[in-house]
Amino acid sequence: MPIQLQAAGLTDRGRRREENEDTIYHKIVPDSDEDATGLFIVADGIGGRLAGEAASYWAVETIKTSLSDLIGYRDPRATHQFDREELLYLHNTPGIDPDNLQDRIVAAVRRANDAVRGYAHHLPNEARDAGSTLSMALVRGLQAYVANVGDSRTYLLREGHLGQITVDHSLVQKLIDEGSVQPAQRYTHPQRNVIYRSLGATDGVEVDTYTVRLTPGDFLLLCSDGLWEMVQSPAEIAAIIQNSPSLERACQELVAAANAAGGEDNIGVVIARVLDD
Repeated sequence: MPIQLQAAGLTDRGRRREENEDTIYHKIVPDSDEDATGLFIVADGIGGRLAGEAASYWAVETIKTSLSDLIGYRDPRATHQFDREELLYLHNTPGIDPDNLQDRIVAAVRRANDAVRGYAHHLPNEARDAGSTLSMALVRGLQAYVANVGDSRTYLLREGHLGQITVDHSLVQKLIDEGSVQPAQRYTHPQRNVIYRSLGATDGVEVDTYTVRLTPGDFLLLCSDGLWEMVQSPAEIAAIIQNSPSLERACQELVAAANAAGGEDNIGVVIARVLDD
């Protein structure tokens, strides 16, 4: 029987911010004869209104368009000329194999970086500091291809255990890796919000990728730091997801938990599940 997927997502302004600069996306292309394909994205804008809000939006839109042949997405503004440019981009980018899905998502994220920088360049007064973090997963059947830039995260929830797949591109994570600070200090360190990698920061962006073999019953959780900095217990997050009657309800309860803990930032959440037979 072909592997099928479910997904839901939710964003929220939180309790302290005036604007919501998080952008999420989830789409599943089911197939009665072959395994389903799903694209899941969380992007957290940087730079304040107009900068951050637009940066996360254009990052997600660019990735959707770059992977449109895989997910059936068609941007009404896209043209055949763009399709030709995309094909040329894939074939002319060193180290990118257009037939390799992991390479495809790296190319899509790099195009998203170009889009954010282009936006900032054309609106220097409003958006000169535009940027975005990004965590995304492309799932085909039981194979998940994960990409990450910044401190938005992707987790795997399997049999009650929530494990972080991605690694934060943050100063505090570097200090933890060096042994200078303890992991628990990531929530209180005075420089806990300093990240050293994001979309839009430089002409080229380094993209971390991970390949995960899924099993039926697994969940993927993608979220911005507005969730994981507020709800600090992996066990609590896992319990909310597993005990909720639906993925939509799980997203609502995660957002509610983040807000109950202070809601200091925007909250972006996407949950995907590999269905059991």
